[in-house]
Amino acid sequence: MRFNYRLFVIALACALQWTTSAATPSAGDAELSLIVEAYFEASLALNPVFASQIGDNRFNDQIANDIGPQWREQALATERRYLARLAEIDVAALSPQARLTYDVFKSRRDLNIEGFNFPRQLLPIDQFNNPTADFAILGSGAGAHPFATLKDYEDFRHRMADMQVWVDQAIANMRDGVKAGITQPHAVVEKVLPQLNALAAARPEDSIFEQPLRSLPRDIDARTRERLAADYRASIATTLASYRRLYDYMSTEYLPATRTTVGWSQLPGGKDWYAFLVAAFTTTRMPPDEIHELGLREVARIETEMNAVREQVGFEGDLRAFFRFLKEDPRFYYETPDELLAGYRDLKLRINALLPKMFADFPKADYEIRAVEPFRAQSAAGAFYERPSADGKRLGIFYVNTFDLKGQPKYGMETLSLHEAAPGHHFQVSIQQELTGLPRVRRFDFYTAYGEGWALYCESIGKELGLFTDPYQYYGRLNDEMLRAMRLVVDTGVHAKDWSREQAIRYMLDHSSLAESDVIAEVERYIAWPGQALGYKIGQLRISAMRARAEAALGPNFDVKAFHGVVLRDGALPMDVLEMKVDRWINDTRRGVR
Repeated sequence: MRFNYRLFVIALACALQWTTSAATPSAGDAELSLIVEAYFEASLALNPVFASQIGDNRFNDQIANDIGPQWREQALATERRYLARLAEIDVAALSPQARLTYDVFKSRRDLNIEGFNFPRQLLPIDQFNNPTADFAILGSGAGAHPFATLKDYEDFRHRMADMQVWVDQAIANMRDGVKAGITQPHAVVEKVLPQLNALAAARPEDSIFEQPLRSLPRDIDARTRERLAADYRASIATTLASYRRLYDYMSTEYLPATRTTVGWSQLPGGKDWYAFLVAAFTTTRMPPDEIHELGLREVARIETEMNAVREQVGFEGDLRAFFRFLKEDPRFYYETPDELLAGYRDLKLRINALLPKMFADFPKADYEIRAVEPFRAQSAAGAFYERPSADGKRLGIFYVNTFDLKGQPKYGMETLSLHEAAPGHHFQVSIQQELTGLPRVRRFDFYTAYGEGWALYCESIGKELGLFTDPYQYYGRLNDEMLRAMRLVVDTGVHAKDWSREQAIRYMLDHSSLAESDVIAEVERYIAWPGQALGYKIGQLRISAMRARAEAALGPNFDVKAFHGVVLRDGALPMDVLEMKVDRWINDTRRGVR
C-alpha cells in the first residue's frame, strides 16, 4: 500500500490533543500541521548538525555550508515558500492551540526572512560563535555525533570534508567583507586566534578529533580497524590543515584589515541591522534608547539592594570597597577545579529536593555537570548549558568554566545553578522538547527573550524555593542580576551610542564585583554578538510582570505551580504571544475554566 504522508498528518492532527480545552481540531488544524511538519523536515535537511543534536541521524554525514550563497538562497526560498503556504489557512477556524502554532510559525518566518537583508555571512566567526570549535566538540566523541558503529565513523569523515568547504567559504566571505568595509573588530579576532591555534594541532594524534579512535566499537574486526584508523587520520590531517589555513589567513591578512571601532551601528547599514538584532533577541520592538534607559534604572535599583546586603553583613566600607573585598578575599573561592565541580554537584542534589515546592512539571531528562574543555575555556563564558537529545540517550550538560577560579565565586553558585540547570535552562529546554503532542517546529525552537528570560526569572525565585539563606549567596543573585541589567546599558551603549570597548569595561567594573577577566569576556561578547545579551533582562521583566498581573487578578486563587506550568507547557514563545497566553489563563481561571 502506498504511504500517503498528507493523510497521515491530517489523521495525526485529529488524534493529538493539542489543547487543554475540549476544542476539536479542525481541518484547518490538520492543514497547518501538514505545513509546519513539512517545514521542519526541510529545515532538518538544511541544518544537519541540528538534526544530530535532537537525535535525528539521517543527515549525520553532512554539515551545512550555511554561509555560502547556494545555502542562503535555498534557505530564504524555503522561508518564503512556507510563509506563502500559510495564506491557505483559515485562521478564524483554528483551534486555540493551532492558532498558537500559527502565530509562532508566522512570526518566526517573518523574522527569518527579514534577517536575510543583512550580510551576516561576511562575519562568519567570532569567539562566541565559532563553527570550527563547535565542529571539534561534535567530533570529539562527547558531542552530538554518535560513534557507535563503523558507519558513524565514515559519516564523520564526510562531515570533515564538508567542514573544509565551510572554512574555504569563510575565508572567501571575509575577503569580501574587507572590500565592503564589513569586518570584525580587532579585539574580536584577537580572541578567535588562540581558539584556532589550539584546535590546529600539528599531528592528528594530538588533536581532539583523535579521541573517537581510542574507543572503536568492539564489533569492528582488526583489519577494518586498521583501515579505518588510517583513513580517519588522513581526514583529520586534512581538516587540521584547513584550520591552519584559516588561522594563517585571519592572523596575517584579516587581522590587519579589521576595524578599530566596536559598535554595530558603525558598519554600513549597521543602525538598521542592530535594530533588527534587538527585535530578534527581545521579541519586542523596544528601541535601543528605551532599553538603555531601562538598564540605567535597573542598575540603580539593584545597587540599592546590594548596599542593603553590605549593611546586613556588617561591612563598614562603601559599595566599591565591598566589591573589592568580595573579589579579593580567598574565602569566596575554591582552590581547585575539582572542588568547584564537586560543589556544583552537591548543590544540584540540594536544589532538586526543593523544586516540588514550586513546580508540578518536571523533565524526564537529567543533566550532568562538566568543565569547559581547555581549548575554548580562555574565551568561553563562565557557564552555559547544552540540551539533551530528544531521544533521551544524551544527557543535558551544565558546563562550568574552571579556567579562572577567581571568576567563579562561591557566592554565585546557587544563582548560576538555578539559571543554567534546574529549574532554568534544563527545565525549559527539556520540557519543551518532551512535549510530543506539539509540532516539532515548536518543540525545538528557541527565543532568547523567552529562554534566557525564564532562566533569569528562575534566579529571582531562589528565596521562595528556600535558597539564598546566606546573605552572600543572595548578594550573588543580585550580582548576576546586575550583570543582566548592565547588559542593557552596555550593549546599547556600544552598538547605538558609540561607546568604546574601554568605556564599557570601566562601566561594568564600577557597578559590580565581577572579576576583570569576566568583565572583559562579557564586553567582548556584546561586541561580537550584538543584541543577544538584551534578551535576558527584557524577558525576565516581562515574565515577572505576567506573574505579578496574575497574582493581583487571582488573589488567593493564584497557584504558582500552575503559573509555571502555563509558561512552560507550550514551549518557547515570543513575548507578546506568551503574554496573550497568560492573560487567557488568568481569565479562564477567574471563570473557573479548566
